[in-house]
Amino acid sequence: MRSQFSFHIVGFGLALSFVNATPLTAQQGERVGKAVAEIERLDALRSSLAMTFAQTGAPADQEAFGRVCKPVGMAMQQGAKENGWIARQVAIKYRNPANKADAEAERALHLFRQDPALRAMTLRTKLDGKSGTQYLRRITVEPSCLLCHGKKAGRPEFIAKNYPADRAHGFRVGDLRGAYSVFVADVP
Repeated sequence: MRSQFSFHIVGFGLALSFVNATPLTAQQGERVGKAVAEIERLDALRSSLAMTFAQTGAPADQEAFGRVCKPVGMAMQQGAKENGWIARQVAIKYRNPANKADAEAERALHLFRQDPALRAMTLRTKLDGKSGTQYLRRITVEPSCLLCHGKKAGRPEFIAKNYPADRAHGFRVGDLRGAYSVFVADVP
């Protein structure tokens, strides 16, 4: 369960101080910085893989999902496993209920929605009784995203079939889709 939090807006680099919280040690800062770099790499991967739709005219089917969206999620989980992070994608309008934003992530998503220039933020919090830093990085809808996240009626058949309670539709280019969330526990 999470407890008190404080937000700190992050620009292009990682800031190591937090509002009303203890600053990170150098080692903790390095661990969070590594998570930031990994998420930036994954978002670039997501964007470049999604461009294959636009470039090739490939249909948005289950096979394309396996080539475009699934590798990003798998890479995120692999990075989390290798580094001891807890990582997931979170959203208010989610497709998979496992991606539903918790209260703190929902507050962060509202801040992202209010300020489209806000790319990322850190949050000092607790998860499962451990103190740490949660890094949240916005995911912005690109034109190719609309193949699966545009109009509800236009979604691919496999999405309608596999996700009957799907909420992740009705987006427009530039909308906030959700956020990458990485929790990095403090080192003792």
